Order: sequence, then structure tokens, then C-alpha cells
Amino acid sequence: MNPASKPALTPLPPKDPDDRRPEADRFGSDRPDTGRARANRTKPSRAIRRLVIWYRRNAAVTSLVDTATATATGAASMAGSMAGAAGSVAGAAGSMAGSVAGSVLRPLGFDPLRRLQQGNGDNGVIDDRLRLWVAVDGMGGDHAPGPILEGCLWAVQRLPLRIRFVAETAPLQRAVRALALQDQLDDAVARGLIQLVPSGPSVGMDEEATVVRRKRDASINMAMDLVRQGQATAVYSAGNSGAVMASAIFRLGRLKGIDRPAIGALFPTKDPDQQVLVLDVGANTDCKPAYLHQFALLGNIYSRDVLQVKRPRIGLLNIGEEECKGNDLALKSYPLLAGEHRFQFAGNCEGRDVLSGDFDVVVCDGFTGNVLLKFLESVGGVLLDVLRAELPRGRRGKVGSAFLRSNLVRIKKRLDHAEHGGALLLGVDGVCVIGHGSSKALSVVSALRLAHSAASHGVMDDLHALGATAPSEAATCG
Repeated sequence: MNPASKPALTPLPPKDPDDRRPEADRFGSDRPDTGRARANRTKPSRAIRRLVIWYRRNAAVTSLVDTATATATGAASMAGSMAGAAGSVAGAAGSMAGSVAGSVLRPLGFDPLRRLQQGNGDNGVIDDRLRLWVAVDGMGGDHAPGPILEGCLWAVQRLPLRIRFVAETAPLQRAVRALALQDQLDDAVARGLIQLVPSGPSVGMDEEATVVRRKRDASINMAMDLVRQGQATAVYSAGNSGAVMASAIFRLGRLKGIDRPAIGALFPTKDPDQQVLVLDVGANTDCKPAYLHQFALLGNIYSRDVLQVKRPRIGLLNIGEEECKGNDLALKSYPLLAGEHRFQFAGNCEGRDVLSGDFDVVVCDGFTGNVLLKFLESVGGVLLDVLRAELPRGRRGKVGSAFLRSNLVRIKKRLDHAEHGGALLLGVDGVCVIGHGSSKALSVVSALRLAHSAASHGVMDDLHALGATAPSEAATCG
């Protein structure tokens, strides 16, 4: 063979003076096609290929396959390298696998408020000219006023809002010191994002709703007055639901043609981009057919104006699809809803259909709606606990479980009431959002986003127009 046609030899590393093995044993033959050289080339490749095969058998970690394959390809190109290269290649593969696993598991540590921005704060800049004033009852809730104020401080950074925070001075100062919020609060006040409004003794969570008549300077009453006086476009409170409703009726008044205001809660559906409005979920435990008819009118306007549903589908919560099924309330309400031309009545909605996405608004009495709401609040946590308990054991199961867990956390967030924050009190002359009694900062931000959405879509204009045409209870009952 012509010497010029011979393949070039791989450069050899410097000789180790302590290595007493024969030269041929240390480096193999100087001919590239010997069996020793082929063995040196195949050992790293086999190790990586076994790693690839193992990962391919685990569907939960398929995202690592491409990385392992790329590493194996690089190992195959190292023909003629020392057998010790296998260790470095394996180490590189492990490093790559770790980095990929870290990137996949990173969703476990994401900011839970990021998805609440909805385009308003993606670049961190909010036009101050677009900010709306919202009145917040700082003393409402089991944990008030600290977590309520903390949520407001988060909200003004992420939403186009300004907040008038109504609370008792002494408890507020103690909460600010306990949560180390003084610097944030001072900055927000200086920028005109938060205004503190001192109030008198607040309404306790265990007090009767009628106490709002005696405690005229309670935080909930003063917050309602800000809306009535035009100093705020909406009001939020996580306090005593009965007291919030009573204060809204006394201070804001009912809409014309609406006999009973209803609490409407947004439920998730199987479509992440769709929500269903369920009302009433607690304001009226005993209802008449005329009330459900009015609830449907209110829900139709809110779904159309705020949720941007072109023609909302209204459903009547019942135990069957047939018109002849249900209790006396359902049987008498069905013809009222079916004969209404101002909205699209889609028929009875069974319990299994509430989250299906087949309905945009579901009406029911407050007793049934509240049971439904409390049940849904427990589903997310229970579902995650059950799935966690059923995840496979063993080495492979733990790897797969780690990747699956991030998906389960996202599922829980979709079903978590804290992600929805509060419920709308529809039927009063103003935008009013009622939060859960156990609300903390994340729930407050979610509720304030809901309040801003309702206040910025002109929903009250259409509700006022509804008052001129909505039938009263007496007219409906004939």
C-alpha cells in the first residue's frame, strides 16, 4: 500500500514515567484497525447507548432522550481515544441530563402571580393613566389586615390599579411591622398607588349581618361609600359575606328590577381559556322562580361583557336533562327561562355538566350553589393527594413522578379557589367582589384582577339598562 494513502494516526498522549506496562499494552498497537483500538472505541458508545435504551423505556423522561442520543453520537466520533474517555463522556452525559431535568422541573418554582398579569405587566410597565381606583375593606377576612395589605401591594405592581385601603389604624400598624411591609407601603403611598383611609371598629366574621347598620364607620361601610361617591370604581372585601351583602344593599342599593342580588362565582372548565359563571352561590338560600330568572339575566350580561362570550349559553342546574325532572323550584323556573328572548337558554344542566364547558352561565338557588362551590374548593387538593399516593414506587417510578408532579401542581392551581380569588355580587348598583374568608395575598390579587376586569368593561351600564326591562317578581309570578 502506498504510504501516502494510509489513514493518519491519532496523536498519543505523553508517556507517563510511572507507567511500567509495555508500550503496546498501554496504548495498543500503532495500527488503527487492531482489535484493542476497536474495543476502546466501542466501550464509550455502548455505555451511552445503554443509557439511551433505559430512558426510552421511561415515557415520563422522554425529554432526555435527545440529549443522551447527541452525547452518544459525540462519543462515537472519538475513535482512537483512550478507554478512560468513557468516564469523561459519562460524566458529561450526567451533567447534561441534570441540566435538562432542572429545566423540566423548573415550573415547580414559578411565580404564582405571573399568569395573573394577562398582558398588563409582562414587560413590567403599567401606564398610570389606565389605573382605576378600587376600594378595599382592609379589615375583612380571617387574617386581616396584614395579608390583605400584602396582596394589595402585589396587585398595584401587576395590575393597572390604585387602591384606597380602608382599615383601623392600630391593627394595620401592627400588621405592617409584623410582615415587614413598611418600606413597600411607603413606596406605594409615595407613588400614589395606595391611599390609607382610617376606619372605625370593623365587623367581625362571626357577627350578624345587620351589625352594619350600627357600625356606620366600619371599614366595609366606608369602602362601599367610596364607590357610591364615585371615588372608586369597585369594592373588594373578604369579610363576613352576609355583612358585605347587607352593606352593599344599604349603601349602594339594588338595581332596578332586581329583587335579590346574587353571588356569582367563576368555575374552571376542561378548557383552560373558558370559565363558567355559577350563581347564586350563597346569597339566597331559598329562592323563587323569579329570582332564578333574574340571576340568568345578570349572568348573561356579565358573561357577555366581561368574559367576552358572544352569546352565552344559560343552564338551569337540575338532576336531569328532561324538562319534567327536578324539584318544584326547577319545574317552575324552566318555562320562565325557556320563554325569555333576551338570552339563550340551553336547558337543564346536570352536576356533571357544570365543568364540561357546554354552559357559560349556570343558575341555581344559593344553598345548592354554595354546596357546589365548597365541593369544588376541595377537589384540587384531594386530587393531588390521591395521585401522589398512587404514583409508582421504585427508581424508575421516582424519576417519572418528579416530571409528572409539575403537571399535577398546575392541575391543582386550575382548581384552586385562590386562583379565582372571589365572587361577584351581581344585582347591586356597583361592582362588588366578595373574597373567601381565609383569603391571603394571592387570593387578594386574583380578586382585585376580577374587580378591575368588571369595572373596566362597562358592565354597570348594561346592568342599568337591564333595570328598565327586567320583570319584577310580582310581574313574573302574574
